[in-house]
Amino acid sequence: MPDDLTIKDIERPMRRLFGYMRPMRVRLGLGVTSSVINKVLDLAPPILVAWLIDSVTGNTPLWMKSTLGLGTTMSQVVFLAVLTVIIFALESVSQWGYAYGFMTVSQDMQHQLRIDAYSRMQDREIRFFEEHRLGKTLAMLNDDVNQLERFFNNAFNEIVQLVVLILFAGGVMFSIAPSLAAVGLVTIPIVVFGSLKFSKLLEPRYKGVRESVGEVASRLENNIGGILVIKSFTAERYETERVRHASEAYRKANHHAIKLSAVFVPIIRMAIALGFAAVIVLGGWWVTRGQMTAGELVLFCMMIQRLLWPLTRLGSTFDEYQRARASAMRIFGLLDTPSRVQDPAQPVPMQRAQGEVEFDNVQFKYRDREPVLNGLRLIVKAGEMIGIAGTTGAGKSTLIKLLLRLYDVNEGAILIDGVDIRKLAQHDLRRQIALVSQDVFLFHGTIRENIAYPGVDVTDAQVIEASTHAHFHEFVTSLPNGYDTIVGERGIKLSGGQRQRLSIARALLKDAPILVLDEATSSVDTETERIIQQNLEEMTSGRTALVIAHRLSTIRRADRIVVIKDGRVEEEGHHDQLVEKGGAYAELWAVQSGAAVASASSPILRG
Repeated sequence: MPDDLTIKDIERPMRRLFGYMRPMRVRLGLGVTSSVINKVLDLAPPILVAWLIDSVTGNTPLWMKSTLGLGTTMSQVVFLAVLTVIIFALESVSQWGYAYGFMTVSQDMQHQLRIDAYSRMQDREIRFFEEHRLGKTLAMLNDDVNQLERFFNNAFNEIVQLVVLILFAGGVMFSIAPSLAAVGLVTIPIVVFGSLKFSKLLEPRYKGVRESVGEVASRLENNIGGILVIKSFTAERYETERVRHASEAYRKANHHAIKLSAVFVPIIRMAIALGFAAVIVLGGWWVTRGQMTAGELVLFCMMIQRLLWPLTRLGSTFDEYQRARASAMRIFGLLDTPSRVQDPAQPVPMQRAQGEVEFDNVQFKYRDREPVLNGLRLIVKAGEMIGIAGTTGAGKSTLIKLLLRLYDVNEGAILIDGVDIRKLAQHDLRRQIALVSQDVFLFHGTIRENIAYPGVDVTDAQVIEASTHAHFHEFVTSLPNGYDTIVGERGIKLSGGQRQRLSIARALLKDAPILVLDEATSSVDTETERIIQQNLEEMTSGRTALVIAHRLSTIRRADRIVVIKDGRVEEEGHHDQLVEKGGAYAELWAVQSGAAVASASSPILRG
C-alpha cells in the first residue's frame, strides 16, 4: 500500500485505487494513449464517407485538389480507399495497445490488492477472525478484488473512449456547423446528469448486494465445512432452507438494484432519438437550401449516431463503476482497520530466549464477557515443565493465547526472560514458542510438508528425527508413499491420534525454547496417550514446557502442577504433594483415577 495514503482516503476509494497503479504507470499510459488513438481512428469512417460523397458529387474538399493535387474523381476515390486501409490498420494496432495495457495493469493491480488485503488480514488479532465470518472475508479477497479487475478491463476503457468521443466528435461538428452541432448535442447534459443521478441512487443498492453475497459465501463455506454434522443430524433440508434464505436475500438485493439500472437505457434512448431526429430535420432543410453539402449532412448524421448511441452504455458503465466503488470501499475498510495487537515502535531484540516465563498480576476478559483471569501470578523457570490443570473455562487456554500475544492483557504483564512481551516484535516472540494445540490444523499437502511447515531450511533427516521423537515415524514408514503421503484437506486422511503426533513432530522440529502442549492428549486414543505420557520428559528436555491437560495422568510427572480456579492460581506443587493436600487437584485426581466417587455437587464437575 502506498505510504502517502491515509485513512481519510477510504472516503475516495476509486482515487485511492489508482494509487496501486503508480508502479504500472508506463503500461497504464500506453493503455490510455492507445485508447485515445483508437477512438479517434474509429471516428474517421464518417469523415471519409463525407469526403467520398462530396468528391463524387462534385463538391471535392479543396485540400484534396490543392494540397494533394488529386484532380480526377477516380484518383480521389483511390486515395480515400488507401487511407481507409491505413486507418483500419492503425486502429487494430491501437486496439492491441489498450487491451494489453489495461488488462495487464488490471491483473497486476488485482494481484497487489489481494496480497495487501491478505497480508493485513493475516496481521489482524485473533478477535478479528472470531468476529468476522470466514465467507465474508473470502468474498473480499476474491469477489471484491475480481470486481475491480473487471472494472479496469472494461468500464475504465469505456470511460476514456467516451471522453474522447465527446471531445473529438463535438469538435468536428462544431467546426462544420456550430448551430446544428448544438442542436444535436443538447441532450448530452441531460444524459450525463441522469447518469450521475442514477449512479448515486444505485450506490447504496450495490452496497447491499456486496453484503448479501458475503452472507451467501459464509453460509456455503460453513455448511461445506460442517457436512459431517449436517449428515449425522439429517439436517440437509434445514440447511438447504438456510442457504435458500441467504441466496434469496442476495437475489432480492440484486433485483432491487436491477429495477433502477434497467430503467436507465430506455429513458436515455428516447433523449438520444430526439436529438438525432432534430439533426435530420434541420440538416435536411439546410441541404435543400444549399447551406451545407450532402456529405456534411451524412457526416453529421453518422457522427451524431456514433456519439449519442454509445451514451446508452453510460448506465452500465456507471453500474460497473458503482460495483467497483463498493468493492473498493470494503477492501480499503479491511486495509485501514488497524490490528488491536501492534508491534512496538522500537522492539527489544530477542534471538533465542532462555525460557523463563512470568505472568505478573494478569487480568483479562474477552469483550462483553466476564473476566477470565483475575490477577493471576505465575513464574515458570527456564527448563521447567509445569502442568496446568483446572475446570473447563478456568482460563487455561487463555493463558496460552495471551502468551502468544494473540490478545493483549487488560492489566498486568507477561514476561519472557524478564522482558514484557509487548516490547517484543510479534515475530520474535512467536519464534520462541512451539505450540501443540487441542484442535490440530493440517494443510492440504504431504506429511513432510506439514511437519516441516513452513519448510524453510529443513532437511529430511531433521523431519525424520522430529517424527521419531513424536513416535510418528513408524506409522509414516508403513504408508506406501511414506512422507510423501497426502494428508487431505485439514488432514482428513489421518486419524485424530495421527494428526496429534504429526502436530507434536512439527512443534519439536521448530526447536523453540518454550513448548506449549494445549490438551495435546484430549483427542487421541489410549495407546497414543500412553506413548505421549511416557515420552513427555524426552520431548520437553532442554525446553520450558507448559502442559495444559484435562487428563491429569499426562502431567503427573511434571516438575510442578498449577491448578487455576476463578482466574487465579488456586494451588501448586508436585503431584504427590497436591494429592496429599486434599484440595481441588486431589478431588479431580480421585474422580479421574477412580479412587473415589465425587459428589454431584462437586465444583469440579459443575465446571
